[in-house]
Amino acid sequence: MSVFMAWYVFGETQVMRKFPLSELLSVIKYPLLFLAICWIVFLADYNWDLNFYLFGVNPRTISGLKGILFSPFIHGDFGHIINNSLPIFILSSMIFYFYKPIAWYSILWIYVISGIWLWVGGRNSDLIPNYHFGASTLIYGFASFLFFSGVFRKHKQLMMVSAFVVFMYGSITHGIFPFDTRVSWEGHLFGAISGVLVAYNYRKDGPQPIAYQWPEEEIDLEAIANQQLLEEQQAEEILRQMQNNKPSLDPFQIVYHFKESEENKPPETKE
Repeated sequence: MSVFMAWYVFGETQVMRKFPLSELLSVIKYPLLFLAICWIVFLADYNWDLNFYLFGVNPRTISGLKGILFSPFIHGDFGHIINNSLPIFILSSMIFYFYKPIAWYSILWIYVISGIWLWVGGRNSDLIPNYHFGASTLIYGFASFLFFSGVFRKHKQLMMVSAFVVFMYGSITHGIFPFDTRVSWEGHLFGAISGVLVAYNYRKDGPQPIAYQWPEEEIDLEAIANQQLLEEQQAEEILRQMQNNKPSLDPFQIVYHFKESEENKPPETKE
């Protein structure tokens, strides 16, 4: 249910369209495969006492290097694997859905980096060897990746995913501190740090915020030409009127009046 809530908060555009079954399967098939392997390994170890914990990370030993590859598949008891199953499924499915172009790169880098750092910096003892195993290292890596990927990108929808991760799994942050020595807090810490680094490294890849672009107005060249012609005609008309009504610039005017002489006027005849 939680993974579908995460898809809901991504935005209305993702919710309104149909979510085809093929796309759903492409998102969850690899998380389900990982969980299936974890449960098969656990049940085999539980029933036949195969001591698979020896395939965990034994820090700073040559034999412990194999734990970098195998430790996430190994769990100690039912409570351990049950507590890890749902978070690993939800978080990995979210990575495959929201960050599909870089999902495999991100997951593999988190897997390898956290495992190597755990081998280098994890607790160990010459008297009592310490073996670190479980998928919680990946859980912390995936959670920090999802949170910081949205923050680094400044992508509003992905920041909603970040908020969802905090809401659902914010309480796991106490696991990166050495409060309980029975828990591999080093694996949690190195997983969380690797998630931050991978998120920062791929911040310019995958989904990016879309900058709003104002629509460009179409230029009507014919309308512009007609407007210019109209303005020119109006200017010519104004100039013509000014020339017709132009007052005289002479300081005075001379007006001639002509009147015929009485001498040259023929005499009037009366009848």
